[in-house]
Amino acid sequence: MHRQQTSPPAIPTHRMVQEAPVDAGDFADWLAHTLQGLHSGTTAPVPCGDCRGCCTSGYFIPLTPSDSAAAMAIPAPLLSPAPGMPPGYQVLGRTAQGACPMLEHNHCSIYPARPQACRAYDCRVFAAAGMAAGTDSFSRINARVRAWRFSYGSHQAQAAHQAVQAAARFMQEKASAFPGGRVPRRPDELALLALKVHAVFLRADLPTLTDTAIAAAVIASSRDFDARGPDAHPRQ
Repeated sequence: MHRQQTSPPAIPTHRMVQEAPVDAGDFADWLAHTLQGLHSGTTAPVPCGDCRGCCTSGYFIPLTPSDSAAAMAIPAPLLSPAPGMPPGYQVLGRTAQGACPMLEHNHCSIYPARPQACRAYDCRVFAAAGMAAGTDSFSRINARVRAWRFSYGSHQAQAAHQAVQAAARFMQEKASAFPGGRVPRRPDELALLALKVHAVFLRADLPTLTDTAIAAAVIASSRDFDARGPDAHPRQ
């Protein structure tokens, strides 16, 4: 079967760092695995290569009580109680340069014991949604996001990718259509929500719906997704 690949997503950023194209994998497989993982906690392996964008972009890394191996591997002075969370939830800070303090010689020094937040991070969600991970401090991640190229085994997979991007655009451009204008402000949360609700933007009657009706359908779709189990995400 002939497999098509995407053109690079139109992702705005203040500092343009360029990378050679990187194979992001089959979109339908990636989407099904990612959606299933949002329920089950499983993650798809990310072909990071030598990219360390997520390790150097100023993230604070959360640790939950289940991250006991990571908590033991990280020096105690580097961990702080997570604000507003119960005992056992902690945060790993960053260096003055915005890097994870466990990054040594461009490699994770605790990789086998790294927190679940690191295991689950997949910047392909931004490429799927056609959006940037952030502004200046995220330039390395954004370079990789622009470099990702998904492939497609079917027209349905292409349509699903277009629907994810349409969902992200709608929430960014039509926030006022949602009650109280409430849509995710963090790029990662918005991109993940676009994955969850993309089926709304595959509806045949979409052109006939008002922005308010689309927003209501997005809310209902998100709630339905959260109520479903991890086996409800077949391959496109």
